[in-house]
Amino acid sequence: MGGTMTAEPAPQLDGITVPVPPPDGFTVDDLLTLPDLPPHTELIDGSLVFVSPQRNFHADVIDLLVSGLRATAPRGRLRVKREMTVVLNRRNGPEPDISIVKADAVVGPDQSRYQAADVVLAVEVVSPDSEERDRDTKPRKYAAAGIPHFWLVERAGEGMHPVVRVYELDPVAKGYTLRGNFHGRLTLDEPFDIDIDLTAVDDL
Repeated sequence: MGGTMTAEPAPQLDGITVPVPPPDGFTVDDLLTLPDLPPHTELIDGSLVFVSPQRNFHADVIDLLVSGLRATAPRGRLRVKREMTVVLNRRNGPEPDISIVKADAVVGPDQSRYQAADVVLAVEVVSPDSEERDRDTKPRKYAAAGIPHFWLVERAGEGMHPVVRVYELDPVAKGYTLRGNFHGRLTLDEPFDIDIDLTAVDDL
């Protein structure tokens, strides 16, 4: 006996219609073309990841680091970008809180993505809802994609003070090795000369 099949209704998330994934999961092209996705949606292993609203610590640390990095970044060679999709492969398009990209990869005001090969540094500021992704999933994927520098920024103690854990890629192991933990002041010579007063976050 024949019958008609009806499509399953798309699920709702706080009033937002969540698209139903195809059998093989979403792709980066889907991420960048699906209508009405919440801001800062990421793609991890073919699944859409929705980001919770930012807390003051998260927003202030990003502001501080972006400002500090732009102050010394060699503009003709590198550019500092905030919350832009980085295409690691067809099924992974995370959005680092900060990326340093090659200047020639910046092609215009309507650009919405960068390729992993053009990213020199990815920075993740840990949030309570994204701890596992920031500390484990994303670094592993950034390393596998060959991004040479990674920073993980966490909150120290009960205050608003950031600790920056600086990692460099071991190209043989295809994983990151810890270069140092920075409290108070972040001073580095890679990927360029950097000097940021981390305590200045208190003034933001």
